[in-house]
Amino acid sequence: MSIPDDSLEQAARKRGHLRIAGVDEVGRGPLAGPVTAAAVVLDMSVVPPGLNDSKKLSAKSRALLDAELHRVSEVSIAHASVEEIDQINILRASHLAMERAVAGLSPAPDFLLIDGNMIPRGLSIPAEAVIKGDARSVSIAAASIVAKISRDRIMVDLAQQHPGYGWETNAGYPSKRHREALQNLGVTPHHRRSFKPVHNILYQDKSISH
Repeated sequence: MSIPDDSLEQAARKRGHLRIAGVDEVGRGPLAGPVTAAAVVLDMSVVPPGLNDSKKLSAKSRALLDAELHRVSEVSIAHASVEEIDQINILRASHLAMERAVAGLSPAPDFLLIDGNMIPRGLSIPAEAVIKGDARSVSIAAASIVAKISRDRIMVDLAQQHPGYGWETNAGYPSKRHREALQNLGVTPHHRRSFKPVHNILYQDKSISH
């Protein structure tokens, strides 16, 4: 199993870049909650050991690495709201969250390593899109951990306001419990109305009430 390393960061340094940020987002797939992005500038002399794609880490490892990253790195976290997701679509909203996360770093980075195959159009800083970047670059892996922990905490808070959907464990993803709760409890203000399972329930309700 390959683990992320700093070869992409080293290559950027050789081209003269000094402040390199890894950028990743989490939360494209859920039916509820915001999409969250993080931008992280690592201090390469104190990279926390065990950095990996957040999906490959246990919850405990993620939480420990998140705390350490906040201590030894420059971290910026940003979101795009459910309303924005419904207005501009999830891909654009995830890019907007990334743009906001990058804008939150001061001083600004001079190079970005971005997870995925697209560079958000609102970014003016030189950038490289890295497919499966969270498994390849330590900076992107760091961003993936920070973004996931931040979004999971938001969903735990929302779960207390809207019990029954299981957001504290499914983070808004369409698990069996979440889909059943949508049918039985209905749609909350935190559900993404542009997503088909939510849209279909709203549409069903309208057709029943007419």
